[in-house]
Amino acid sequence: MTQLDRSDRSDRSDAAVVLEHVTVAYSRREALRDVSVAFPHGATGLLGPNGAGKSTLLRALLGFVSPSSGQMRVLGHNVAAEPLQVRARVGYMPETDAHIPGMTAIAFVAYCGELAGLPRANAIQRAHEVLFYVGLGEARYRTVDTYSTGMKQRIKLAQALVHDPELLFLDEPTNGMDPKGREEMLALVRDIATAKTITVILSSHLLPDVEFACDYAVVLHKGAVAVQGPIATLKGTSGRVLELRVKGDQARFADALRAEGLECHSEAGDGLRVYVPEAYPPRRLFELAVDHDVQVRHLRASVPSLDDVFARALGEEP
Repeated sequence: MTQLDRSDRSDRSDAAVVLEHVTVAYSRREALRDVSVAFPHGATGLLGPNGAGKSTLLRALLGFVSPSSGQMRVLGHNVAAEPLQVRARVGYMPETDAHIPGMTAIAFVAYCGELAGLPRANAIQRAHEVLFYVGLGEARYRTVDTYSTGMKQRIKLAQALVHDPELLFLDEPTNGMDPKGREEMLALVRDIATAKTITVILSSHLLPDVEFACDYAVVLHKGAVAVQGPIATLKGTSGRVLELRVKGDQARFADALRAEGLECHSEAGDGLRVYVPEAYPPRRLFELAVDHDVQVRHLRASVPSLDDVFARALGEEP
C-alpha cells in the first residue's frame, strides 16, 4: 500500500481548521471581517464570488498573510506560532501557475517533495506515483512549459500531494479546464477526500464543482461568513422550491409574493423561482395571481440546489 492509500490518520480533533474572529486587512480594506468558522474533516467547499475573501483565507491559514486580529488553528497547530508545522502537513494548490520554467514534470514535483522535507530518493518515487495518479504519467518527462492549461492544473495538484499531506487546500482547481478535464479533476478531488481520506478545502466560485465533490460548504460574502453547514442540510432548509411561469405583470406579482414573506427570484423570460415553507399551500399562489391579474401558466416543484442556497445566502438572484 502506498502512502496515497493511507486511511488510518491519528491525532484528529473535531475540526481540521478553526478560525476565531479573524480579520485580515489590506491597507484600509478588510478582506476578511471577524470570521469565525470551523472546517470539518472530509471535503468542504469554500464558496463565494470573486473578491469574497476565499484566497485570502487560504493564504492566512498557511501563514502567508497575518491577520490583524483573531486566532487560527490548523490540524491542532496555532498558525501564528507554528506556521512551518502547518505547512508540513498541508498541501496547497494555488490558483495561479507556480511551476519553474524549463523543468520536466517529474523534476518539478520531486523538487517540491524535497522542499517539503522528503529525502531525494523518496521524493522521486513519490513524484512518479502522484503524476500517474493525476493522469500525467505518460507526460512526466515533458517540460511543464509545453503543458496545456488542464495539464498545468493537474501538475499543481500533483505537487500539492507529493509529500502526502493530511489536509489539502485547492484554490479554483478547475480553472481553464474543458468539460472532460473538469469532470476528471473533480473525480480526483472526490477520491482524495474519500478513498485517500485526505481532508480537502476546495475554494471555488463554481457551485456545481462544490456540489459534486464536497459534503460541507462555507459561503463567504464580502469577507464574512454568509452561511455554512452540510450541503444536504443547507439544501433541505430551503423548504420547497416552486418554479412558476406567469402571464401578466411579473414584477408586480413577485412583489406580492415577497409581501407574503416568500423568497422570490426572477428567471429568464416569464419565470419565477419561489421558496416556500413546507406548510405553505400552493393554492395561495393562485389566489394571489387572481388578485393581481396574473395567470399562472406553469407550476412545478423543483429540487433545491446549492445555487438556491448560494443565492439566498448572498441575497441575490441565482
